[in-house]
Amino acid sequence: SAPRCHLNKHLIDVRVVKGEPAELSCTVSKHDVTGTWYKDGLKLTSMDGVSLEKEGLVHKLIINKVEDIHAGKYRFEGGDVKTEASIFVEDPPQVDRVLLKNLSSVPTVAKAGEKVKIKIPFEGRLPVRATWLKDKMELMDDSRIRVDKTETFTMLSIASSERKDCGDYKVRLKNDSGILEINLKLVVIDKPQPPAGPMKIVESSANDITIQWNPPKDDGGKPVQNYIVERQQVGKSEWVTLGETPRSCTTFTTNKVEQDTSYYFRVRAVNAEGASDPLESEEVKAVSKATPGAPDPPEIVSASRDTITISWKTPRKTGNSRIVGYIIQKRKKGATTWLPVNNVPIADKKLKMTNLKKGLQYEFRVAAVNAAGMGDPSEPSQPAFARDSTKSPGRVQDLEVSSSDSSSVTLTWKRPDAKDGSDVRGYEVEIRSSSNLNWTKCNALPIEVTTYTVKGLQAKERYFLRVRALNDGGPGEATELEALIEAATPAVPPRFLINDTTKSYLVIKAGNTIRVNIPFEASPNPVVTWFKDGLPLPDHATINTEDDTTQLLIAAAEFTDTGTYTVELQNGLGKRETFSFQVQVTDIPQPPGPIELRENVPNTVTVTWEPSASEKWENNLYYTVLKRESQKGVWHVVGDLIYTNKFTFTKVIPGRNYYFRVVAKNNLGTSGPSETVQPWKIQKPKVECQVRPQKYKGVNQNQPPRFLVPLKPHVVTTGSECRMSCAVGGHPPPKVTWYKNSKDLSNDPSYFCTNDFGVCSLVVMGVTKQDEGEYMAEATNELGRALSRAFLTIKGNN
Repeated sequence: SAPRCHLNKHLIDVRVVKGEPAELSCTVSKHDVTGTWYKDGLKLTSMDGVSLEKEGLVHKLIINKVEDIHAGKYRFEGGDVKTEASIFVEDPPQVDRVLLKNLSSVPTVAKAGEKVKIKIPFEGRLPVRATWLKDKMELMDDSRIRVDKTETFTMLSIASSERKDCGDYKVRLKNDSGILEINLKLVVIDKPQPPAGPMKIVESSANDITIQWNPPKDDGGKPVQNYIVERQQVGKSEWVTLGETPRSCTTFTTNKVEQDTSYYFRVRAVNAEGASDPLESEEVKAVSKATPGAPDPPEIVSASRDTITISWKTPRKTGNSRIVGYIIQKRKKGATTWLPVNNVPIADKKLKMTNLKKGLQYEFRVAAVNAAGMGDPSEPSQPAFARDSTKSPGRVQDLEVSSSDSSSVTLTWKRPDAKDGSDVRGYEVEIRSSSNLNWTKCNALPIEVTTYTVKGLQAKERYFLRVRALNDGGPGEATELEALIEAATPAVPPRFLINDTTKSYLVIKAGNTIRVNIPFEASPNPVVTWFKDGLPLPDHATINTEDDTTQLLIAAAEFTDTGTYTVELQNGLGKRETFSFQVQVTDIPQPPGPIELRENVPNTVTVTWEPSASEKWENNLYYTVLKRESQKGVWHVVGDLIYTNKFTFTKVIPGRNYYFRVVAKNNLGTSGPSETVQPWKIQKPKVECQVRPQKYKGVNQNQPPRFLVPLKPHVVTTGSECRMSCAVGGHPPPKVTWYKNSKDLSNDPSYFCTNDFGVCSLVVMGVTKQDEGEYMAEATNELGRALSRAFLTIKGNN
């Protein structure tokens, strides 16, 4: 008898990831064996994506791309041999490639206090367990942080983000088929922490004080731009801004100090998000000088043709020892050089000087001397002529109150008559209250104009004021009037009146006008200061403040005007108020450059393009890729929110022509397109399958329809392509009809239906929100009817 055929190599079980290729093979001992393949007990004649091959003694079953339908038990029979094995289809968690790339390469950025939501849709065999980790520790729900998970997505929510939320996050998606790990970064930006202390006093003298500090330990996620230094005198409530230093300088010297006076200093760090809380110093005292201070300017007692007599007072600060005398200096009015009158200090505080040239005008100054040396000289005296005294001037005319408020009154008057006032060289103003009989001089030096404002008055008080004209002969007769001071208006700390029309973020097209009105209230009127990114405004920006509104105006916006603008109010009530808003100057993007197409990976097309010229000035620019399958067809979005210059389209059907288009987008709109001119396609491979099925006489194989692989739910982004698939069995081969919300889709051109040997697909090109709903596949033959349903959910691009 003929030798029996036997197996040299049996079938072996195979585990394969969905979408990957798979192969079953066995080896027999005879060349003339005709083999037959079975799946789940049924003879296998044809199946989508499956080919049967024979190479010598080796029989192969090859699957190009494994789907759920291919899972099951396979058997090979040939001659006297029989062997079987199973294919197990693994379906590990998967995330959209574009979203995965964006999450991994682009940090999520939020401002402190803002809500943060990071949503990751996924697919894969259920159940899928989602775990969020930060710095390798699993995140658990608390009062601020919440982790949500459904069958289609997982989401991290932070109610009010803080700087401590910054860090590296990992999302781990796990099911029975595998694990997918996604690495992402969260950046939370805030104003800086206070400069690091303690504040050091590098130098303290009678003339200046130098302080030093360290940069803040946390800059808030944005670099420190500068430091603001302020000073408060001990015993007073008001803080005075002394100046700013660049971020590279952490020392500051001020000469705005007085001897024997104590101060507090504080420093704030400033970045693009605002100013930090202050670092404050201990009490610092400006030490006394050893030499005397400057006396008040000397007064002219009398003047004649060849002598002038002056007198002076002891300085308020005498230094560290007793004053032993005074040095007097003189100069001709208009000269710069002071000449000594005496070389030896005189103890008296009055001096008569001779040897002066008749008709010349002189000025004098005095310096006190103690054991440490000569102190600072006084300010010059009033100029005095060396000539005989003249007649005193007449009365000023038309004295009146021109304006007044709760603490001041402004006087105006006219010169004396020409015959009585031709030699007037100034005026003096005196005041007394209704409860005081003594007059007090308001001005130390003669007033050269015919108006004067008296300040520091009490509200609702009655005052008497008088004005005299002065000449070399002395003061003239006074003109007097009475004034009642108005009640004080209530003090109102500065406050911004922000409403719904005041925006915190403005997008302005380049060349357009930036006009921002910020209303406020304050009494007295505040000092209004504007900054851009913590620095003074550029020259082409105009500020106009009136009627409790301050306005920023830039006639033609430039790209360099992008930044954070801050307006500051301060009216001396010890409170400073600030308001900031951001301006983004942009324009509709320029089109991308030429497009290039390559098949880097089989059955895919990689679209690359030259970047838009707008990338140089636009931070929020991204790209959208569209495709169509005929020269006059409709464009469909296949890739959106692309921040690189490359996109790979994977759902290429061999043999079909494709045209691609790329546009650039930002907040203002969409650029013109860059398009391919010639069609692009992948040649359709010719599959040769040499299978000689043996004649088989068996039982009646007629079976009613049944779904071997049912429909499953889909979540698809607007503009993308959706492919819903199922596998149907039965004999005779069932007819498959598709429905949406019970409506027959057979004659609807918006849907593309296929049935390849029982694998049925419904393709929706460029889905919109209207495509959302319940879809049903109905399979019918002579023996019965079967149904499978699934829901399609459409999500927006955001």
